[in-house]
Amino acid sequence: MPSKTLLLNARIFTGLGDSPEPAATCILVDNGLIEHIGGSEDAEVQHARQVGVHEHDVGGRMIVPGFIDGHMHILLFGSSLTAIDIEHCKNLEDIRSTIKTGAAAQPHALRLFVQGWMHFQTGGRALASDIDDLDPRPIFISSRDLHSAWCNTAALTDMELEGVPNPHGGEILRNENGKATGLLSEAAAVSIVWPHLSKVVGREEKLSQIREAILAYNTAGYTGMVEMATDEEIWSLLTELRNKEGQLNIRIAAHWLIKPSKIPAENIAQVNRAIELHSDYNLDTSPDLRIAGIKVIGDGVVDACTASLLEPYCTPSTNADPIWSYEQLLPVVQHADAAGLQCALHAIGDRTVKVAVDVLSTLAPSASENRLRDRRHRIEHLELTSQEDARRLGELGITASIQPVHADPILNRAWRTLLGPERHKRGFAYKEFADGGAHVAIGTDAPTALHLPLRNLYIATTRRSAREETSAETMNEEFKLKLGQALSAASFGAAYSCFADNSVGTLEKGKLADFAVVDMIWDADQLLKGRVDETWLGGQCVFRRL
Repeated sequence: MPSKTLLLNARIFTGLGDSPEPAATCILVDNGLIEHIGGSEDAEVQHARQVGVHEHDVGGRMIVPGFIDGHMHILLFGSSLTAIDIEHCKNLEDIRSTIKTGAAAQPHALRLFVQGWMHFQTGGRALASDIDDLDPRPIFISSRDLHSAWCNTAALTDMELEGVPNPHGGEILRNENGKATGLLSEAAAVSIVWPHLSKVVGREEKLSQIREAILAYNTAGYTGMVEMATDEEIWSLLTELRNKEGQLNIRIAAHWLIKPSKIPAENIAQVNRAIELHSDYNLDTSPDLRIAGIKVIGDGVVDACTASLLEPYCTPSTNADPIWSYEQLLPVVQHADAAGLQCALHAIGDRTVKVAVDVLSTLAPSASENRLRDRRHRIEHLELTSQEDARRLGELGITASIQPVHADPILNRAWRTLLGPERHKRGFAYKEFADGGAHVAIGTDAPTALHLPLRNLYIATTRRSAREETSAETMNEEFKLKLGQALSAASFGAAYSCFADNSVGTLEKGKLADFAVVDMIWDADQLLKGRVDETWLGGQCVFRRL
């Protein structure tokens, strides 16, 4: 059996330029590494054929670097694969009907898990009484953005909320008598609902959910991911699964979630746990499953008016404070940075973006010094940014970690009303980040959005909707990225964001043979017609479409 594999008759995008390499039609793989990229008449290819090589004709399809999801949530994504999906519902009655049908299909489930609720579907209303009659079992509805949970009375009782105070940065909505009415927002969802669901779902089921998540990612062309809300349970599941199965079929860099506490020492203690794990699981000791840094959630989302803005929302005239103030965030970031951890700061509103940039700017006396020490700290989402802070990203070497699927114009129709026309024009300023010199990493934030990379790239490069393909509506088209630029951000950019770019992210001699075979036309307008047919990890095909 030949030890080498030759993929031929391909169009190859290496990620080193802006378009496919015109002379490259073959990739030669040996021992998990790329040995040669070039034409079929190259000496290296001819020699391999003479001594014996396994040949694989890809039939003119495109070979691209393996996709790396720069921001996702593996356990939540795995659990979403079997949840009742209401994302495409139009209104409350549509939601009720979908849940009722889904409940009937799960007669033996102890609890019902629902995903995809968006505030505009119900005008922001989320009452237990609106869904109590659907089923006697606890119903847990997660919002599409994962920042809220809408529960029926059985679910509220299941969580034993009587007397539980609002956590720092979150709220359990209650009536005038102090009784929970159904909605838990921001930190209340993260620190109350998520842990409860983790407790009531069995460990074997959660291991299965992670297996299914990895399989779904391989099927979509992914060879890597950045897990963005890792805690003790998720980490123990990942390490157990790897120990049982030898490998995970995907490379994972994880960011440890720091939950906000009013007690500074408790925040630092959480960072210390990440430091401890990083010392054992890092790029040198465990490159395919490691703790890269910490994650801090700085605010909420625009649709719920929980993203923190420099100026109040237009309608309603309200605002939200950042979950972490500058004074609270600074020692956490400085402590993590001093230990060599990367900091990933969730910031959606322009006020929170400013806080994040201001804090990161303190890590060196000058921008030039900050660049000399390669920290690669990052800001997640960056949905509404001032021109000044967009410019500072590149100056300070901050990675812009973006999720184009969130820029789908269909999802942001409320922005003009909530923010006004001028701020609406500042939404998702991706081209501005790149033009300012920031490294851009593309992810999906799955399961808040579909994990499929070509849909993500379609929105990044056209600013049109992947949800309603016939719609001509756009979201600030002047901020779109070029196709090669976006594809690189979804591979090299994501690899760079977690210090993996020396081994993956581009197709080059000596790098790991991580790539996807994609049936696609090199045209942004045609991306939704593209299809991932194969995924190769370390020279082994981990997915092939039959």
